[in-house]
Amino acid sequence: MRALVVLVGLACLAFVAEATGRVAGLSLAGYGLSGKLGRGLLRLESLQSLSLSGNNFSGDLPADLARLPDLQSLDLSANAFSGAIPDGFFGHCRNLRDVSLANNAFSGDVPRDVGACATLASLNLSSNRLAGALPSDIWSLNALRTLDLSGNAITGDLPVGVSRMFNLRSLNLRSNRLAGSLPDDIGDCPLLRSVDLGSNNISGNLPESLRRLSTCTYLDLSSNALTGNVPTWVGEMASLETLDLSGNKFSGEIPGSIGGLMSLKELRLSGNGFTGGLPESIGGCKSLVHVDVSWNSLTGTLPSWVFASGVQWVSVSDNTLSGEVFVPVNASSMVRGVDLSSNAFSGRIPSEISQVITLQSLNMSWNSLSGSIPPSIVQMKSLEVLDLTANRLNGSIPATVGGESLRELRLAKNSLTGEIPAQIGNLSALASLDLSHNNLTGAIPATIANITNLQTVDLSRNKLTGGLPKQLSDLPHLIRFNISHNQLSGDLPPGSFFDTIPLSSVSDNPGLCGAKLNSSCPGVLPKPIVLNPDSSSDPLSQPEPTPNGLRHKKTILSISALVAIGAAVLITVGVITITVLNLRVRTPGSHSAAELELSDGYLSQSPTTDVNSGKLVMFGGGNPEFSASTHALLNKDCELGRGGFGTVYKTTLRDGQPVAIKKLTVSSLVKSQDEFEREVKMLGKLRHRNLVALKGYYWTPSLQLLIYEFVSGGNLHKQLHESSTANCLSWKERFDIVLGIARSLAHLHRHDIIHYNLKSSNILLDGSGDAKVGDYGLAKLLPMLDRYVLSSKVQSALGYMAPEFACRTVKITEKCDVYGFGVLALEILTGRTPVQYMEDDVIVLCDVVRAALDEGKVEECVDERLCGKFPLEEAVPIMKLGLVCTSQVPSNRPDMSEVVNILELIRCPQDSPETELG
Repeated sequence: MRALVVLVGLACLAFVAEATGRVAGLSLAGYGLSGKLGRGLLRLESLQSLSLSGNNFSGDLPADLARLPDLQSLDLSANAFSGAIPDGFFGHCRNLRDVSLANNAFSGDVPRDVGACATLASLNLSSNRLAGALPSDIWSLNALRTLDLSGNAITGDLPVGVSRMFNLRSLNLRSNRLAGSLPDDIGDCPLLRSVDLGSNNISGNLPESLRRLSTCTYLDLSSNALTGNVPTWVGEMASLETLDLSGNKFSGEIPGSIGGLMSLKELRLSGNGFTGGLPESIGGCKSLVHVDVSWNSLTGTLPSWVFASGVQWVSVSDNTLSGEVFVPVNASSMVRGVDLSSNAFSGRIPSEISQVITLQSLNMSWNSLSGSIPPSIVQMKSLEVLDLTANRLNGSIPATVGGESLRELRLAKNSLTGEIPAQIGNLSALASLDLSHNNLTGAIPATIANITNLQTVDLSRNKLTGGLPKQLSDLPHLIRFNISHNQLSGDLPPGSFFDTIPLSSVSDNPGLCGAKLNSSCPGVLPKPIVLNPDSSSDPLSQPEPTPNGLRHKKTILSISALVAIGAAVLITVGVITITVLNLRVRTPGSHSAAELELSDGYLSQSPTTDVNSGKLVMFGGGNPEFSASTHALLNKDCELGRGGFGTVYKTTLRDGQPVAIKKLTVSSLVKSQDEFEREVKMLGKLRHRNLVALKGYYWTPSLQLLIYEFVSGGNLHKQLHESSTANCLSWKERFDIVLGIARSLAHLHRHDIIHYNLKSSNILLDGSGDAKVGDYGLAKLLPMLDRYVLSSKVQSALGYMAPEFACRTVKITEKCDVYGFGVLALEILTGRTPVQYMEDDVIVLCDVVRAALDEGKVEECVDERLCGKFPLEEAVPIMKLGLVCTSQVPSNRPDMSEVVNILELIRCPQDSPETELG
C-alpha cells in the first residue's frame, strides 16, 4: 500500500512539473516507504534535490537518474537497494554535487567513471558490499570535499595521486581490505581535516608528508600493520584532537613531543610494541580527555599527571610498569576511570584516591599490591567499578563498604580474611560481586538478599560456613551464584534458580544437601522423594531417628556405610513383614471391588479390608493375581525407571498380561486412604488413546502401588537423547507424537486435571509409535497442591517448569501444562534437551529456537538426526507455536484445545513439497 502511494505521489509531482516547471525538491526521508524506483522520476526535469533516505526501497538503481539536468543533491541512503551501481551513472552527470548511496546492499566495483563527475563535492558509498580496487582516476575529483567509502570490501593498494584533491576535507576508507603503504603525498592536501584509514591491512612507515597537515584534527590509522617509530614531528600537527595509532606494530618510545599538542583530546596507542616510559610531558596536553596506552611493553613508574590533570579516562593496563601508585595530596584531578591492571605495581593502595571525587572506575587488578583495603575507597559515592583482583591484599573487607553507586566489586584472588560484612547489603546498585579465592570465614550474610540488582556472585574457594540464606531465592536478576569449595551446609534455597544451578557452582561443600545434590537434608520431609531421574539411590531409604540419650553425639559415616545400613534395615523389615503375612491365612471370598491381601506367593482375594494387610483394587475386572512374588514386584531387575513420584517395575498378571507397577515414594505426603482412593478411582475412569491407562491400585498406610498398562516402546527421552534409534524418528512420527501429547493434555484439562510433571521421560511410545502420557494427576494425591513441594520436592522436570512455580502470588493453572508442552514440542523437533549446562553458561532451548527463527535458519535448528525429509511449512509454525506456549505470561499461552486445532491446521497434505534437511 505504501509503495502504491509513493508511485501515485511521484506521478502527480511529474504532472505538476510538466505544467509549471518549478518542482525543485522532493524529500520523503524516513517514512518507511517501500517499492522500486521507476522511470517516472526522470520526468521531473527541474528537480534539484531528491532525498529518499531512511526507507525500504529496493531493486536496482535507475541508470539515468544522474542525468537529470538540474539535479545537484541525491540521497538514497539507508534503503535496500542492491546490485551494481550502473555503468555510466557518474559519467553523464551535469550538476551533481552531493551523492549518498550509503547503507544499502550495492555490490560490484566502485564505478570506473566516478572520476568523470567533476562537479562532485561529496561522495558517500559507505556500508555497502563494494569490492575490487579503487579506480585511480578517483583522485581527479579536485572539487571533492568529502569522500566516504568505509564499510565495504575494497581491496588493493591506495593509488598515488591523492594530492590532486586539493579541496579534500574528509577522507574515510575505514573497514576495507586496503593494503600497501600510505601514499607519500597524502599530506599534500592542505585542507584535509579528517583522515580515517583504520581497520585495513596498510603497512610500512608513516610518510613524512603527514607533518604538513597543519589543519588536521582527526587522524585514525588504527588496526593496520604499520611499523617503525612514531616520529617526533607528530608534535607539529598542532590541530590534532584525535590521534589513534592503536593496533599496529609500532615500536620504540612514545615521543614526548605529543605533549605539545594543546588541542589533543584523545590519544590511543594501545596494542603496539612501545617501550620505555610513559612521557610526563603528556600531562601538558591541557585538552586531553582519554589516554589508552594499554598492551605495550612500557616500563618505569606511573606519571603523576594520571591523578593530577584534566584527563578523565586513563588505561595503562598490560604493560610492565612498576613501583608504587602515587596520588598527590589534595589532587584536583577530574579523572573518572583509571585502569592500571596487569602491571607490576607494588606497595599499598593509596587512601588519597578517595579524594578524587569524580572517580567512577578503578581497576588495579593483577598487580603486586599489598596491605589492607583502605575503608575510604569502598565508601566513595561516585565509584561504580572497583577491581582489586589478584594482588597480595590482606586483612578484612572494610565494614564501611557502602558506596551507593557501586555496580561491580571484585576482590578475588587475594588473602583477605574475616567475615563478609553485613553492610554489603547496602550496595543497592551492585550487580556483580566476586570475593572468590580468599580466606573468608563465617556465614554468608542474609543482607546480600537485599541487593535486588545482583546478577553474578562468586564466593568460591573460601572457608565460609553455615547455611545459605533462604531469601536468596527472591533475587530477581540472579544468573550465576558460585559457592563451590567452601564448608557450607544445609539445603539450597527454594526457587527456580537454585533448582537449575549447575552442580559445579555448589560442589565441594560436604554439608550441602537437597534435591539438586541428590542427598536428603536431616529433619526435612519428604526424605524419600527422588528428584534426579538418573539417580541410583534408594528412594525409600530414610535415616533412623536418633535416640534422645545420644543426641549430643555427632557420628560421621561414609555414604557407602549409610547405604549399607539402610539396605540391611529395609531387607530385615521386608523379611519380617512377609513372614507375618504368610502366617495370616484367610478364606477367599467374592467381592466386586476385588479387595485383596498381599502374600508372598501371589495377590489373593480377601473377604475383608484390613489396613494392616493392604487393599488391592483392579478397575474393569480381569484376573488381578500376579504371576510373580512380591519380591519380584520390587526387584531391581524388574525396574523400568524412576521419577519424582516413584519407581516403576514391570510384572505380569496370571493371564499373561504385562503391567507396570509404580511404587509411590511420597508416602509421608499422600492423603488419607479415603481421599487417596477417591482421587485414584477418578484417574482410573480416564480413558484416551494417548494416556497410559491406570488399571488399579494397592494401598497400605506405608506403601502405595499404582498399576498401569505396560507400554512397550520405552520413553521419549531415551528415544531422543540416549538411543541410537533416535535416527529413525521421521518427521511424521515426530508430528504424531506432538499432536498425541496435545490431545491427551486437552482431554485431561476437560476433566479439570493438571499434569504438573510434564517431561519427555513421562511420554511413552507404544509398539505403533503412538505417544502415551503417563504420571498425570499424581500431584492430586498430595494433601495440598503446594508449589514449593511440587517445584522443589516432586517436580523433577527441570527446564519444563512454568515460571509461575517460582511466584507464590500467581495461580497455578492448566497453563503450566501448556508451558511444558511448548518445551516438549521444541525438544521433539530439535532433538535438544530443554536446558544444556555448559561450564560457564546455560543454553536454554527456547532461546536457541527463537534465535534460529529470527535469523531464518530453521533448517539448522531441526534435529540433524531426523530420518528423511521434513516440510518447512510445518516446522516453522510448530516452532512458533512452541514459543507462544512458553510465554512468560500465562494468559498469553493458548488453551490445549486451541493447540490441538492449530496443529491440525498446520499439518500439510501428504503430497506437500518437502525440504531436505541441510
